[in-house]
Amino acid sequence: MSAVDDLAFFQQLARAGSLTGAARELGLSLSAVSKRLKLLEARLGVQLAQRTTRSLSLTPEGERYLARGAAILDDLAELEDSLNDPDSALTGRICVNATFGFGRRHITPLLSEFAARHPGLDIQLELTNFPLSLSDAGGDIGIRIGMPPDSRLVARRLLANRRILCAAPKYLQGAPPLAHPDDLASHACLIVREIDSDYALWRFERGGEVRTVRVSGRLSSNDGEAVHRLALDGHGIMLRSWWDAHEALMRGDLVELLPEWHNTGADIYAVYAHRRHIPARLRACVAYLVEAMRGRVPPLPEQGRQRTA
Repeated sequence: MSAVDDLAFFQQLARAGSLTGAARELGLSLSAVSKRLKLLEARLGVQLAQRTTRSLSLTPEGERYLARGAAILDDLAELEDSLNDPDSALTGRICVNATFGFGRRHITPLLSEFAARHPGLDIQLELTNFPLSLSDAGGDIGIRIGMPPDSRLVARRLLANRRILCAAPKYLQGAPPLAHPDDLASHACLIVREIDSDYALWRFERGGEVRTVRVSGRLSSNDGEAVHRLALDGHGIMLRSWWDAHEALMRGDLVELLPEWHNTGADIYAVYAHRRHIPARLRACVAYLVEAMRGRVPPLPEQGRQRTA
């Protein structure tokens, strides 16, 4: 096996997260994968990973080999791309991470179309409740809400978006008055639970005034689509992205509340690691996502315009 083969093998091993997972993905026996890792470590003279059959944790040397190896493989792919005609077929692997809701509704159909256009690509879409770190997950492209704070990531905006405070008309019948974000303390709020807590903090802005409100309610979920269903059934108020709530708002199944107050920026971006050479397949995929997202979601309504049932 060449050094390049070893780099590619270790990338797959790290992405799989275990010897068993790597054996399954590579179509090899568990013993064959274990033996190959031992031979690689013997050749390099360092231990790359602590492992059992079910889990794998990289040593500092393994982390360095993984990171530099990914850059070397990308440089090699870019070199090979540059030798070919610009219109030649795209090849290689792309791993995309997105959240379940947005990933199912938008990213999956777009990647389906992109894959049909480029049959030489292997595309892996990983959907999770909450976004994964690209470095931790071994991903190439992440779909994120909000501009990432990490300067090592390049961000391309896919969709203008904000979170809408809304509830079903049947919840609002007989509910306490709601004229200010502070009034949410007396309402049943539906929480998308990211951490183990009995409450959530919702942040609002109006003309430079900022309010952070501690909200709570007896119903919550770690899944945004479940919270959306609970809101439609009249169980309380939710804070949900425009891309997800706009159809129910337009039908009158949900009503926007406190439209003069707005939640902080929640535009949706495709992000990828900043590097010297971006493989042509990644550039093409991100460019396609940016272009193909246009028109899939209606434009954001004017701020402060009330929609009623």
